[in-house]
Amino acid sequence: MRMTTARTRQPTRGTRQWWALAGFAVAVFAAAALGSLAVTGTSAEYASLEQPGWAPPSWLFGPVWTVLYAMIAVAGWLVWRRVGFGPALIAWVVQLVLNAAWTPLFFGAGQYGLAFAEIVVMWLAIGVTVLLFRRVSTLATALLLPYWAWVTFAAALNYSIWQLNG
Repeated sequence: MRMTTARTRQPTRGTRQWWALAGFAVAVFAAAALGSLAVTGTSAEYASLEQPGWAPPSWLFGPVWTVLYAMIAVAGWLVWRRVGFGPALIAWVVQLVLNAAWTPLFFGAGQYGLAFAEIVVMWLAIGVTVLLFRRVSTLATALLLPYWAWVTFAAALNYSIWQLNG
C-alpha cells in the first residue's frame, strides 16, 4: 500500500480507476447528450444554411465528435489518476459545460453570433485546460489537441455561417 501526502497523489490503481474512467465517459457523453437534447433535426437545419464552400457534410460531425468525446474522457481520467480533482479538472469541467451549451445556442436558438462568442470562450477554456494538463500528463495533453483543433475549425465555420446567414 502506498502512502500519499496532501500535496502529491500517487496514481490510482485497481477497480476504482476503471469505475472512474466509466464516470468520465458518462460525464462527457452526458454533456454531449444534454447539448443535443434541446435540438432535433440538426442535419436538416445545417443543410438549409448558407455555408462556405469548405463546410463539411453533416454526416461527418457524428463520427468526429464521437472520437473526440472519447479522447476528452480519457484525458480527464488520466489527469484525475495523477493528481485527483483540482484546478486542471475544474478547467476540464468548465470547457465541457461550454461544449454542451454551444449546440442549443447554434441550432436550437439559431443565435449564430452568440454561438460564435460562446465557442470563442470555449476555445479559450480548452486552451487553459491544455496548459493545466500539460503540467500533469503529456498523453492527456496530446489527447486534447485534436479537440482544440476541431473547435478552432468549428469556430471558423460558425463565424462564416453567422456572416452568410445573418
